[in-house]
Amino acid sequence: MRFNIDPQMLWIFYGLLGLLALSSLIGFILSLVIKSESGKATVRNLNARIRAWWKMSGVFALTLLIGPKGSILLFALISFLALREYVSLIRTSPADHRTLFWTFFVFTPLQYWLLYTHWYGLFAVLIPVYAFLFIPLRLVLTGDTAGFLDRAARIHWGLMICVYCISYAPALMILNIPGYRQDAKLLLFLAIVAQLSDVFQYVWGKMLGRRKIAPLISPNKTWEGFLGGIACATALGTSLWWMTPFSPRQAFLMSLLITLLGFAGGLTMSAIKRDRQVKDFGAMIEGHGGILDRMDSICFSAPIFFHLTRYFFER
Repeated sequence: MRFNIDPQMLWIFYGLLGLLALSSLIGFILSLVIKSESGKATVRNLNARIRAWWKMSGVFALTLLIGPKGSILLFALISFLALREYVSLIRTSPADHRTLFWTFFVFTPLQYWLLYTHWYGLFAVLIPVYAFLFIPLRLVLTGDTAGFLDRAARIHWGLMICVYCISYAPALMILNIPGYRQDAKLLLFLAIVAQLSDVFQYVWGKMLGRRKIAPLISPNKTWEGFLGGIACATALGTSLWWMTPFSPRQAFLMSLLITLLGFAGGLTMSAIKRDRQVKDFGAMIEGHGGILDRMDSICFSAPIFFHLTRYFFER
């Protein structure tokens, strides 16, 4: 089997692998030289994150090989797993089970089928309109009105975050931008900027963090980490303008927007975890918690990034 992969895309991926190899080496050296208990704990957390990034890079390599349609199916699985993590944390009653069946086995696959077939018009409104109206109606038919509004809101919120918002990440691959070979470069650009913003905020926070932004919601987030991480990730995104249809100035603005929305997504999802009194949404990814713990920044940034790119750059 031959794969028609953009050579530019391969060089980008090789660069990521080189960066991960260097990070692994640095993590190994730090594990040998750091002696304090607090320092060892930080290094263990860092190395766990690096190992998780190796696994996630493997997943991205798979999307590179299987192409846009295969990637859509892969993200459908990611949404399904994220929704399962979310539902496992919220309060549900036996009367909700049939409604949840519709969210998992009807609306989730239908959302991605619409993306698979490029039916953008219905893709954009299926969940915020049709599912929004269907979910409370299906709950009404159970005859259980106890906590009705809360139950409907929790289920629809999960469908919006875990399915609708995440589905906009692979939707980037169906954009038709004149003079631009798409492949998965826009998706990779989004992932690099959003995810490395989290990494940079973590590193700057550990080095210089003093003043907490929201201590009751996310105690580890500091203004120093936020500003340093946003600045570094935005600068990195600007330097990658050549892999996008953007000019350097446009890449700067898009990167800044992605980092700010990613931060907002992480903070919002942290509030849900605090409400449910858990540290992570799951334990599927070592060092990162669950699927939703890694996708929280994508949930907020992907839809806005998609719509701005579509509005200003698509034919």
